[in-house]
Amino acid sequence: MKKSFVVLLAAFVAVLGFVGCAGKQVVSSKPEKASENNKQMQSRIVILATTTSTRDTGLLDELLPAFEKKYGIIVKPISVGTGEALKMGERGDADVLLVHSRQAEDEFMAKGFGKVRKDVMHNDFVLIGPKNDPAAVKGSSSAAVAFKKIQREEALFVSRGDDSGTHKKELKIWDEAAIKPGGPWYITTGQGMAETIRIANEKQGYTLSDRGTYLVQKNNIDLVVLLEKRGDLLNPYGVIAVNPAKYPKVNYDGAMKFIDFITSEEGQRLIANFGKDKYGQPLFVPDYR
Repeated sequence: MKKSFVVLLAAFVAVLGFVGCAGKQVVSSKPEKASENNKQMQSRIVILATTTSTRDTGLLDELLPAFEKKYGIIVKPISVGTGEALKMGERGDADVLLVHSRQAEDEFMAKGFGKVRKDVMHNDFVLIGPKNDPAAVKGSSSAAVAFKKIQREEALFVSRGDDSGTHKKELKIWDEAAIKPGGPWYITTGQGMAETIRIANEKQGYTLSDRGTYLVQKNNIDLVVLLEKRGDLLNPYGVIAVNPAKYPKVNYDGAMKFIDFITSEEGQRLIANFGKDKYGQPLFVPDYR
C-alpha cells in the first residue's frame, strides 16, 4: 500500500508540473499576441497633422471618408497651425503632414524629419477688411504696400499669431515692407483662421486669410476682400510622410497610402471639385502632376 501511495503521489506531482508548465506557456504567449494585435491596429490608423484651413473649409470631410473607404485605414486628423504640425512631425507624433509653408517644409525635409514630400494643391491668400477701407489698401500694387498703408494709418490689424502657415506668410509680408508690427493697432488672437476672421469682423479690422476659409465665412461677416489674385499671395500646400528612419513607430506605409491617394487622379479630382456647388468656385486647385 505504501508503494501504491508513493506511485500516486509521484503521478500527482507530475500532473501539477505539467499544468504549471502549460500555464506558463499560455501566459507567456499573451504579451506576444497582444503586441501583434497592437501592431495590426496601429497599421490601420494614420495620424494626420494638418492646418486649420483644411478643417474649417470642410476639405477633410470630403477627402478622408473616400480614403478610408478605399484602404480600410482610419485617419485621425489633428488640425493645428502649420508650425505646430511640423513640430509634431519633428517629435514623431504624426505619420503624415498636410501643411502650407514651403520654406518651413523644405527646412523640415533638409533636417531629415520627412521622407517624402509632394505638392498637393494651392489656393491664395486674401487681405480682407472693412468696407470703408480706412487705410485705402484696395488697389495696392503689392501686399507689402498694403501693409505699409495699414501701419501708416495705424488701422487695426488682427493677426493669428499662432505660427501657422498664414501667420508665417503675414510675417513675411511685414518683413518685405520693412516693418516690425506692434502697438495698439496690431493684435494677435492665437487662434485658427475662422476664429481670427470672426474677431477681425467684430473689431472691424484687417486680416490676412486663406481664400477657402474666407469663402466659408463670407456670409457670416461684413468684411470684404480688398487685395487678391496676386503672385505674392499664392498659398501652396504640401504633403509629407514622416521619416521612419528617425521614428520607427510611425505608420509609414499608411502615410504613403494617404499621399498616393491625395495625389492620385481620384484625390485630385475631389480637390478640384470641392466647393464648386456651394461657393461657385473651387476652394483649392490641384497641383500634383
